[in-house]
Amino acid sequence: MSREDMKFMEIMESSAVLQEERYCLKLPFKKPDAHLPNSFKVAKQRILGLRKRFMSNPEFHREYTSCLHDVIARGYAEKVPLEQSQGRPGKVWYIPHHGVHHPKKGSLRVVFDGGATYQGTSLNNELLQGPNLTSSLLRVLIRFRQEPVACMGDIQAMFYQVKVAEEDRDFLRFLWWPEGNLSQEPAVYRMTVHMFGAVSSPSCASYALRKTADDNGSDFSAETVQAVKQNFYVDDCLLSLSSEEAAKQRVKELSALCKRGGFVLEKWVSNSRSVLQSIAEDQKAKDLRELDLDRDKLPVERALGLLWCVESDSFKFKLEVKQQSLTRRGMLSTTSSVFDPLGFLSPVTLSAKMLQQELCRRNCGWDDAIPPDILQPWEVWLQEVTLLSFFKAVRCLKPENFGDPIASQLHHFADASKDGYGTVSYIRLKNSRGEHHVTFLLGKARVTPLKAVTIPRLELTAAVLAARVDAMLKAELQIQLDESVFWTDSTSVLKYINNEDRRFHTFVANRISAIREISNPAQWRHIGTKDNPADAASRGMKVSEFLQNQSWLEGPSFLRRSEAEWPVSNHDVRMDSDDPEVKREACVNVTVHDVLNATDHLINHFSCWRRLKVVVAWFLRLKDHLLDLSRQRKASGLQIGQVGGKRAAVKQHSCVLTPQDLEEAELAVVRYCQQQRFATEISSLMSDKYTVSRQSSIYKLDPTLENGLIRVGGRLSKGAMPSEEKHPLILSKEQHISKLLLRNMHQLLGHSGRNHTLSTLRRKYWITNANAAVRKIISQCSYCRRLNGRAMEQKMADLPKERIVPDLPPFTNVGVDYFGPVAIKRGRATCKRYGVLFTCMASRAVHLEVANSLETDACINAIRRFISRRGQVVHIRSDNGTNFIGAERELREAVGELNYERIQGALISAGVKWSFNPPAGSHHGGVWERMIRMVRRVLNSVLHQQTLDDDGLHTVMCEVEAILNDRPITQLSDDPNDLEALTPNHLLLLKGKPALPPGLFKPADMYVKRRWRQAQYISDLFWKRWIREYLPLLQERQKWNQKKQSLAVGDVVVIMDPTAPRGSWLLGKVLEIFPDAKGMVRSVKLQTKNSVIERPVTKLCLVQEV
Repeated sequence: MSREDMKFMEIMESSAVLQEERYCLKLPFKKPDAHLPNSFKVAKQRILGLRKRFMSNPEFHREYTSCLHDVIARGYAEKVPLEQSQGRPGKVWYIPHHGVHHPKKGSLRVVFDGGATYQGTSLNNELLQGPNLTSSLLRVLIRFRQEPVACMGDIQAMFYQVKVAEEDRDFLRFLWWPEGNLSQEPAVYRMTVHMFGAVSSPSCASYALRKTADDNGSDFSAETVQAVKQNFYVDDCLLSLSSEEAAKQRVKELSALCKRGGFVLEKWVSNSRSVLQSIAEDQKAKDLRELDLDRDKLPVERALGLLWCVESDSFKFKLEVKQQSLTRRGMLSTTSSVFDPLGFLSPVTLSAKMLQQELCRRNCGWDDAIPPDILQPWEVWLQEVTLLSFFKAVRCLKPENFGDPIASQLHHFADASKDGYGTVSYIRLKNSRGEHHVTFLLGKARVTPLKAVTIPRLELTAAVLAARVDAMLKAELQIQLDESVFWTDSTSVLKYINNEDRRFHTFVANRISAIREISNPAQWRHIGTKDNPADAASRGMKVSEFLQNQSWLEGPSFLRRSEAEWPVSNHDVRMDSDDPEVKREACVNVTVHDVLNATDHLINHFSCWRRLKVVVAWFLRLKDHLLDLSRQRKASGLQIGQVGGKRAAVKQHSCVLTPQDLEEAELAVVRYCQQQRFATEISSLMSDKYTVSRQSSIYKLDPTLENGLIRVGGRLSKGAMPSEEKHPLILSKEQHISKLLLRNMHQLLGHSGRNHTLSTLRRKYWITNANAAVRKIISQCSYCRRLNGRAMEQKMADLPKERIVPDLPPFTNVGVDYFGPVAIKRGRATCKRYGVLFTCMASRAVHLEVANSLETDACINAIRRFISRRGQVVHIRSDNGTNFIGAERELREAVGELNYERIQGALISAGVKWSFNPPAGSHHGGVWERMIRMVRRVLNSVLHQQTLDDDGLHTVMCEVEAILNDRPITQLSDDPNDLEALTPNHLLLLKGKPALPPGLFKPADMYVKRRWRQAQYISDLFWKRWIREYLPLLQERQKWNQKKQSLAVGDVVVIMDPTAPRGSWLLGKVLEIFPDAKGMVRSVKLQTKNSVIERPVTKLCLVQEV
């Protein structure tokens, strides 16, 4: 139970009181002192809406009034006294109500809306739901099939038999017209019992029923008390007993026991006429009261939703397929309407489930039309499913005149295919005459996962399902059972289960563990696929085939014979070493050479100089303590193992470190590091030479030895400065302690530069080659990288194919961008207009359009005007502006819709590929950014700070376009014999300047038949000169010439933001990299503290490598 369920049970146990033969329980509020706002307004609004419906539907008004009148007359509700109409503050809640028609019974029930909200809360939100105290539907049905005599009853208005404590009744107020008279003002009523519609009512009613059994258990048989706890599903009681006399006695005792708690058992049905005759007429089911039990047939009743033909004592199915839409939603609605908790129809429903799964696999929407290849088998299934009305299954597990079984055994069959997997369970009974009977118990069929799974794994999943069904049936069947038998046609599963020495991958290992917890390998047997009834649960069956298949309900024929005649498997169950599910074992020989001793490990463990000093200081304190203890023991003459000796008195040490302790620890660490690195130098200085070798790295420092520490001798001994600064301690750059000292000094000085850090450090320490060491420390400092790091660079990429491939029409591949705004006059107002620049990636031609705004619609219109005038575009490149992204999405959707239209003629809509540069990567679009700068320069020279109207702006844009398209894209020459410089107009207009003809032609070329030759000649001439004169100019890289370090997944970077101070730039972690064809990373996907974004590497500063 959850914590809330335990709290619910505490409230029930503390408040349960028997009043007037009924249990009274408090409302289980989540808070002990619940306060709710007065929801009178909501209840008044809802009942006025109900009044309108009453006036339009008098029959509904009559049924509603009759139902509430019965509730009030029986004392389930009462009118609130006038003196209590205000109620206590925070203790009043008004509940709206509405009517619900039962689809099968046709009767109306008034349901109170406990979920109605007011001021952000509702009654159900404040109540505890409570634990599920009733038995599951499946388990009640399984017990209902055990014995030949069946009885079924119902508790009359179960929720209304449990009273609510008086202090909580004002939470259950509602409005109603006295006697249903709509001309009067609604009066205030309140429920005195737990109502339909409260989230806590089912658990409260089940608790009261169980408490009735517990409180009165001593007055009734144990079987009767157990029946209350195990054979009720909410208010429905289903019993099966071995004899008519036992059934009569059980019905009598159950009715008496329930009556002790105020529960009235009625609507009794039984397949035994003798039992029915022993029941009072008013307690029988409505359909049985008018029957002549000696002549008339017993009716068909519903047993927890299943059709129970009482006369033949069998279950039937009557499927009325309602007309549903031919969509995935309609298909799901139809298949869900087939109520089959015991799995009788599993092979049939699996076929429909497989069709639904195919729709999921194709990503069909809920309301999309079913594709024709799936619609046809679905319509066939709908036609055949009505034939299931001829299907019936016996209720009782024992056949008539079989006698009491002397042995009972469960048999489970499992199977799987690429489409589904399932299991079917039977019970095998043996009587005293040696006869065997096999009966269907439970069937389950499931579709395979959408993700591809191997057949052996699916077979193993089916085996797990069979094992779990066995555990459930053993717990619920009140029969003495022999050891269960499991059947599978998969030798792989048998090998997995019988394995003792191999280790499997996680999927198989977990499922084998679940199987072995429930069963043992000796219980598993092999069966041929043709004899396996579970084959129908894994592949599905048509209804016509299912009705003719007897093995599904009766099981394999060999189960009705002795065990000696059962199939015997000759398969080898030993595990194959090359099975893909077996973990591979690798033998690796490893030689570990540990060059670090304990002290080195201690020093290298720390990344902070201060923490290292503190730990070493405590070690030295412990060392002193132990030495003192040893001295005192020796002074007193005590032995370590001497018994009864007094503990040596040891001086008490302070629990706080002093600066002197830290100083001693620092010198101890330095002394150890010098002994490790400069052992030869120390030996030389301790000898008579008093100097070190010329080959020593510290020879030029003239080192001296002082108290076991090497210090700089130098030339400053006569300087007026502290001795520590004149003779600093010497350390090596390669040692870990040097890195700790440099990092600590760098941080203490506020992340200062190299010279400041080095000069301060040399007041106490002299680190060899310290310049390089401190430079490395600063370069690795995350804080300095964040504040001072340079933006990353990468070698300039090769030009895209669109810029260097000739022979395509102009504006086949274009780049697009916005510029502006440009102020224009519109009447007396001033408006903004924006320029849309299209540039041909190959010829560098320019086309300008005017957009009225930055909205997506304006962008789409500009692109449509451009394509209409310049021809079809194949590929568009742009930055990541929101208008461009919206335009790309809407254009793609629009083109998709056009493709579905039946267009007259042979025209087919062509899609446009749209590529976006990384966000903030303006240099990725340099080809159009350069054009925009030229446009601004020309506009400034043309406009001269003048304000135009729309007509003037369009004219200026056309003039700017003409000027830019007449610019040279090749080098100009001073030689008059050279050709004129190549311009985009040579391709667009087939001439350079509009005033001059492009060349000299023969008179014959003026004829219409030859004009195409002129255009083709000039176009070819352009492309030849373009390849010869323009393309070579693109070879050189103007910058970013060297390959730089690429980012990797896991790197930490700072994201540059020119609009914010550097200290507030966000940190990001690289989630994904996007390399180009040569493997150089150009952009990455980042995880920030708020979102996931994409940025080019030129907008990032590396802080910490992975």
